[in-house]
Amino acid sequence: MARAARRSRRQALRAGLLVAALAAAAAAGCANTGEPPGGPPDEKPPIILSVYPESGAVIPDLRDDAVIQFDGVIEEMSGGNPAAAGGGGLASRILLFPTVGDVKVSWHRTSIHVKPKEGWKRGRVYQLQVLPGITDLRRNIMKERRTIVFSTGPEIPHAALAGVAVQWVEQRALVGGLIRAMQLPDTAAYLAVVDSAGSFRLDNLPPGRYAVFAVADLNGNRLRDRREAYDSTLVTLDSTATVVLWTFTHDTLGPRLRQAEPVDSVTARLTFSQPLDPTWPPDSLRVRVLSLPDSTPLRVRALLAPADYDSLTARERAVADSTRAARDTTRKDTTARQAPPDTARRPARRDSAATPAAPRPKPGPARPAPGTAPAPDSSLLVILRQRPAPQDKLVLRIDTRFMPGERYYVEVRGARNLNGATADGQAVLTIPKPKPAPAPVQRPDSARAPKDSTRP
Repeated sequence: MARAARRSRRQALRAGLLVAALAAAAAAGCANTGEPPGGPPDEKPPIILSVYPESGAVIPDLRDDAVIQFDGVIEEMSGGNPAAAGGGGLASRILLFPTVGDVKVSWHRTSIHVKPKEGWKRGRVYQLQVLPGITDLRRNIMKERRTIVFSTGPEIPHAALAGVAVQWVEQRALVGGLIRAMQLPDTAAYLAVVDSAGSFRLDNLPPGRYAVFAVADLNGNRLRDRREAYDSTLVTLDSTATVVLWTFTHDTLGPRLRQAEPVDSVTARLTFSQPLDPTWPPDSLRVRVLSLPDSTPLRVRALLAPADYDSLTARERAVADSTRAARDTTRKDTTARQAPPDTARRPARRDSAATPAAPRPKPGPARPAPGTAPAPDSSLLVILRQRPAPQDKLVLRIDTRFMPGERYYVEVRGARNLNGATADGQAVLTIPKPKPAPAPVQRPDSARAPKDSTRP
């Protein structure tokens, strides 16, 4: 009897668990927030319905979070994984300035809450920017920027700072770079993001003197860190101002000679550890070349930038071509004078002028190669031409010839990088031996001699 009672209790328990599981599944099916089947898919990007504080509001005692309300549920991971390299998440799509320290950005399904960790400071004009890239649950992406300006005391100013930020060494726009404008002596920064054309703009700034930085913000922390390329300038802002910022990696150690390799019998290419200052004049007096192992000095003819070397070789090639053409013309004239008189009376071939020359096709617009990046904007090209492109190479020419199989000691003194640091450097130039000519292939005698078909 006891065994039968225990069996019945187990069966009842199993039945109760089955009923509970079915009820949970039914409840999950009723709570599904997905779209019902059928109907056109929703492809509209998220729309901002309201913002608190409103743009233009003045709230001296602001304590609550700034709230951005959308028309539907937005994706919490908009902008990428926050733990990934370079940062991401909703915080990467929100700019709040001027602030000192971090900004707290939180997700609330259909809204985003924003507040500086230092709290709202009285007497400031804040700008809250919602950047493109916020997505909803259907992966629709918001592509427009929204800016909200509100104050905790003073009137909203109307000065504007605009400009262009480029990567000087790479010769392209600083796309996605960070602009930090700090009104001196304050340390709170006004922020902007560089667009795809290299341009940026900051509106509603109070007049004053600003320290403006353009930063390649690699880790996405909205700060200028070590080893990140940047450039800075001072601007006195009254109503409007425009600046151009040339970012590069600042190194306190000067450029050192890293490699020397031969180009021809009198020329070698020198490679440095970092780009050189284009305004630094390469001088042959800064270079010393010694033959190893006896340290015999070689006379240096010139130390040239790559562009100057290309121009020099182009001129030398043009002179050689003109000399060769003049020599060929003289040879033809001499041959014509020595030719027999009746050669000029020979009739020309009938088909020499019978076939007219085929018309040349008209050149069309150049098309970029497949897989290459599009050409930069023409206005950006004009800006990039304002400064020469930095190079990490120089060209060395000597009066004598480099001997094959020999080694040479090359020293360059006082090379200067883009931020003015100088250094001395050395390298060893090795001239390879010429490769021996390949031996002629000899065929066996049996292959060269004809085979006698009559021999058994």
